Amino acid sequence: MKPFMMMLVATTVVVDGFAGSASAAPQRRTAGKEVVYKTSGGEEQVMELFFPPDHAPMKAKVPAVILFHGGGWSGGSLVQFRYACNYFARRGLVAATVNYRMHSKEEARALPPSESRKRVCVTDGKSAIRWIKSHAGELGVDPEKIVGGGGSAGGHICVLAALNADGLNDPADPVGIDTSVRAFLLFNPAFVTPGSDRDAEVDVFEHLDGNLPPFLFLFGTEDTWKPATDVLFETLKKKQSATRYLVAPEEGHSFWIKDPWYDLCLAECDALLVSLGLLEGPAPVPAPSDKRLVHVK
Repeated sequence: MKPFMMMLVATTVVVDGFAGSASAAPQRRTAGKEVVYKTSGGEEQVMELFFPPDHAPMKAKVPAVILFHGGGWSGGSLVQFRYACNYFARRGLVAATVNYRMHSKEEARALPPSESRKRVCVTDGKSAIRWIKSHAGELGVDPEKIVGGGGSAGGHICVLAALNADGLNDPADPVGIDTSVRAFLLFNPAFVTPGSDRDAEVDVFEHLDGNLPPFLFLFGTEDTWKPATDVLFETLKKKQSATRYLVAPEEGHSFWIKDPWYDLCLAECDALLVSLGLLEGPAPVPAPSDKRLVHVK
């Protein structure tokens, strides 16, 4: 196999920009550069990488965003976040959308009662973050400026991967590389209320110690997963964690994939990253719409 750097230079992806209509712009869901970041469960786990136009890894070290697709810890596709990755790459970030190991139904049924099928997903999430950090030089990434995020189960996986510092590590991962991130971009993350998960290793409420990064939550008001995030939002406020919580009125789960919500959500993500100094404005403006995201106070 050729060295990773040689492959990267030969196949850098040129991306399209933000244009106000996710579903009307299939070219903006162009696949990134696929790399294998580990093997788990006997299968190669991959991520797709997206780079800013004219990105020169040896000259510039830019922030990165890594996004995990949803699918109930048992399915889903990298396609879900290609639009977002193309957007962030155009804005100057290195972006990645990540696959991860998932138990089959038979494997999940064979687990002991105290062990969740979510564990293997989180372990691979930690490996993916470490892979980006350990390859930061080749990618042209600042390893201290990694942003994490995801949708539904992917949001859960990302948060647990970053916050569960001591558990669910893959022994094959590089030693000494942590999984912390600078911020979370969470599209209807699939959390459960405190104590509802029999496996404390994958319960977000068990891992809220220390200095927490800013959280951005994006939800439909009719989403049945929303109550747990309502509790989490109040918990984070008490811990004086920087949080932003926005809702789409009368929308359900995965509302953000539909027009115009995807663009509206990306605009909010962009605003957070600008406020943290990870992006520079002005951000592209979504197309005019009668839809609005509402801040939860």
